[in-house]
Amino acid sequence: MEPKPNVLVVDDHPEIRNSVARYLARNGMEVTTAENAADMDRHMQTEMPDLIVLDVMMPGEDGLSACARLQESSSVPILLLTALDSDADLLKGFETGADDYISKPFNPPELLARIKAILRRTQLRPHKDELAGRKVRFGGVTYDVDARVIERADGRMEVLTSGEASLLCVLIENARVTVSRDDLLLKSMGRLPGPFDRTIDNQVSRLRKKIEPDVLRPRLIATVRNGGYVLSCDVEILP
Repeated sequence: MEPKPNVLVVDDHPEIRNSVARYLARNGMEVTTAENAADMDRHMQTEMPDLIVLDVMMPGEDGLSACARLQESSSVPILLLTALDSDADLLKGFETGADDYISKPFNPPELLARIKAILRRTQLRPHKDELAGRKVRFGGVTYDVDARVIERADGRMEVLTSGEASLLCVLIENARVTVSRDDLLLKSMGRLPGPFDRTIDNQVSRLRKKIEPDVLRPRLIATVRNGGYVLSCDVEILP
């Protein structure tokens, strides 16, 4: 029997925190709860979760700040619970290193599906991915797939989040082929978009900041009007 994934739910509202914990536990997950970022840190000193469900609007250190801090010291995937819904707010969430987000109020089955998609992407895909264990080069950039490390043309090193890494792998596997936003979301995050979903656009914006020589004039990841995005260069798989 496979071990149950360990999920840490961080939310200052007891009713939300406890209802999410009960629902996830009923659906085969080990769940720990924390009421704020400081409480989250205490839990993580004794056990590292497989995934964190992290509320954005909390007293003390907010979820965005906590997410950014965690990404500096760990690779634990993070799903944000947010009442924010503007493009700028969501982009800021991805810029902190979050793997996905869900807006409040949310449907518990959708939250469960998002969590399972992230876990599949971060735990299972690397063992099946044709690029696993390889380094690739494209457009002057070298990418270590397993380490999720980009070496830019200017020599600067960038570490990708698991969400960025999954998106980049889909683009690499389809180099010079336009991939629609819906397909990118399905293949990289394991879900279909909801109404007005800008997840892929926000993730592409974040990824461009890490690989493009000039983010204002992107040449590696091109936007195809009414089409989607394309990695517009050849890819070399290194020995």
